[in-house]
Amino acid sequence: MSSAIPRDATPHDDDSAALAALGYESRFKRDMSLWANFSLGFTYLSPVVGVYALFAFSLATGGPPMIWSFLVAGVGQLLVALVFGEIVSQYPVSGGLYPWARRLWGRRWAWMSGWIYLVALLVTIASVAYGAGPYAAALLGAEPAVDTTIGCALAILVLATVVNFAGTRTLARAAIIGFAAELVGALAVGGWLLLTERHHGLGALFDDFGAAGTGSYAAAFLAAGLIGVFQYYGFEACGDVAEEVRDPARRIPRAMRMTIYVGGAAATFVALALTLSVADFGAVVSGRDADPVTTSLTAAFGSGGTKVVLGIVLISFVSCAMSLQAAASRLLYAYARDDMIAGSGALRRLSPTRHVPPYALLVTAVVPALVVLGSKLSEDALTKIISFASLGIYMGFQMVVLAALRARTRGWRPAGPFTLGRWGLPVNVLALAYGVSAMVNMAWPRTPEGPWYDNWIVVLSGLVVVALGAVYMALTRHHGRGDAPAGDAVPATAAEPRPQTAH
Repeated sequence: MSSAIPRDATPHDDDSAALAALGYESRFKRDMSLWANFSLGFTYLSPVVGVYALFAFSLATGGPPMIWSFLVAGVGQLLVALVFGEIVSQYPVSGGLYPWARRLWGRRWAWMSGWIYLVALLVTIASVAYGAGPYAAALLGAEPAVDTTIGCALAILVLATVVNFAGTRTLARAAIIGFAAELVGALAVGGWLLLTERHHGLGALFDDFGAAGTGSYAAAFLAAGLIGVFQYYGFEACGDVAEEVRDPARRIPRAMRMTIYVGGAAATFVALALTLSVADFGAVVSGRDADPVTTSLTAAFGSGGTKVVLGIVLISFVSCAMSLQAAASRLLYAYARDDMIAGSGALRRLSPTRHVPPYALLVTAVVPALVVLGSKLSEDALTKIISFASLGIYMGFQMVVLAALRARTRGWRPAGPFTLGRWGLPVNVLALAYGVSAMVNMAWPRTPEGPWYDNWIVVLSGLVVVALGAVYMALTRHHGRGDAPAGDAVPATAAEPRPQTAH
């Protein structure tokens, strides 16, 4: 039997043909290599951003043993990444979680999964840009006031947006540069701290130094362990740009796993070096040293060297915001291509020269900028909004993991180049168990002395986002529009109608 693919067909032709078989027309430029795709996931995960943002809180709450949460969360998220790898290998379509949920379950489930994840991404972009503000102010020698932080955050959003507007090739190069700077910086800073500023041996990692007080250490560890829970996402961004990657069915699952391995190792190393460089754990636990990161860096590098480190940290924040924008814009584009959201006509347009969705990118800049500006009215309000971000990302993840488990029980057998075989079902179950446990830990109330709405703010914010999404679905019924394939992972008798018209 003769092959249907011409002898002179290129890998790009094969990728376009595979995408067409899934019901879509190839419109992006496949300018992203395996390493660029991995770098995008790595800079989204950003070990420096995650560690530096939560190190002080976690060390004060759980003491040095909090570092073991990196291992627990790393294993749990690796299970999720393996499930995602099977899905994207069969469905290498731009937008990530939304199209995956659409093929595994159906329109309604996919719409809500994407909605929750989109809101979480937009808020996370704002939180990363805002979190970079104090570091930018310190690097510039400015007073870290609210106005300065907001100005720096907006500048970072502009810079990240400009890079994204420049096209996939520029984004790929920027991601690789960001990965290189962050990894080299993490290794250099961590190595220097261990060589010159180490005050403790590894035995300190098994002593809480009174962080748990008179209560159970398990409760303190779970609270401190949020640093690990918040660390390991970003690998899904590799799949958000699936139509911009060459041979995505094989390369993206590998890039996802690489993100977990390398990003997790880098984050753990940085956290280890910072932990062992803290001279007085009691001061951190008691609150006398509220910023142990700056204390350790200044002691090890001096004021001049610290500015170099702050520069590397700032590059990490910009790279992270850039990668988050790329993921969010492709999700918006995927929604619009299937006519699933208001403004679809504009949001699904691609720049004829840059081959990126300009209006979707604009949304991922404007909405986070408005959230950042909102902190001028109430910094506490910004904190409340951001409290949903990580929970929302995990919710989006687990809705896809649950959809995959449901599809398996109804007959789905992953058909991409990457599969787990007989291990697929147990890995899927364990991934769901981990994700649900992590969400419970994030949402668990830990301020009984505060007002009830503050104590339950994470849960309340999640309910508000879900409720708003449900109202939008009921009023607009956008989830029922379009003829893109849906629910076709399972046998035809259990799936929604699935025309194969190219989009």
